[in-house]
Amino acid sequence: MTRILLCFLLALLPLAGANAVEVDAYTGQAVVADQSAAERRAALPAALDHVLRKLSGARTLDEYPQAAAAIKSASSLLVTSYYRNVELPAADGSVRNELRLFAQFSPADVDDLARSLGLPLWQPDRKPTEIWVVVDDGMGRKVMPVEIEYMRSALDEAATMRGLPLNWPLPDEEGMYPVDMQLLWGGYTEDLASPRGDGVLILAARREGAQWSVRANLGFEGENWAWRFQEVDLQQALLNGLEQAVDQIAANSAIAASDLGTWEHELIISGLRN
Repeated sequence: MTRILLCFLLALLPLAGANAVEVDAYTGQAVVADQSAAERRAALPAALDHVLRKLSGARTLDEYPQAAAAIKSASSLLVTSYYRNVELPAADGSVRNELRLFAQFSPADVDDLARSLGLPLWQPDRKPTEIWVVVDDGMGRKVMPVEIEYMRSALDEAATMRGLPLNWPLPDEEGMYPVDMQLLWGGYTEDLASPRGDGVLILAARREGAQWSVRANLGFEGENWAWRFQEVDLQQALLNGLEQAVDQIAANSAIAASDLGTWEHELIISGLRN
């Protein structure tokens, strides 16, 4: 009887579908006042914090007390950096420019840091989530009304910062969407879900007095969730729904730190046919 000792590296990452998008999980962003060396040094820890959150799916790193000290070593993990002006549309039609530092860190070093902190791993190959925004202003229900079109940029920005690709359905030539409005308003994500397991998020907003009430319905890989949010500001209510959906998708997709690692297994072979 022959005994063979084998060492296995865990390979339980789910296989990405053909429609998956490769997210740049190792490049982080941070707002800066200018392109000076001092401002760059001060912003690097925030950029690394962003990378760790994208890679793990965590909204914040508050649950990991050692993270605050660890990200101070951001400069030692840095590969390259550059600056970019980001345009942020406002409700009045104006556009605010924001200067950001984009810092790319060493994947191997970031992976080691994430493991040392006990962070989960959300693989960079991620399926886009289809998003529907339906608004009832008391006069009728519309899919992404023109008057709040600027909010699309805010939702895209928030999803990008979390590392979740979004897919916005497009209307036909007459401006109509090929879906039953009652289906959307009812939050029936199970009827809209893709057979490939892509996520579907419906954000349905209704004006209730001085506040907006938003119901977020998420369908992802055969499961469905619902949350409600109330805010005076519609954009903030929609963002709350999106952030909660990303939390849930990341929780369902990420591999816990306890399941990452290397193990040794002893196999006993009792016979060989040839």
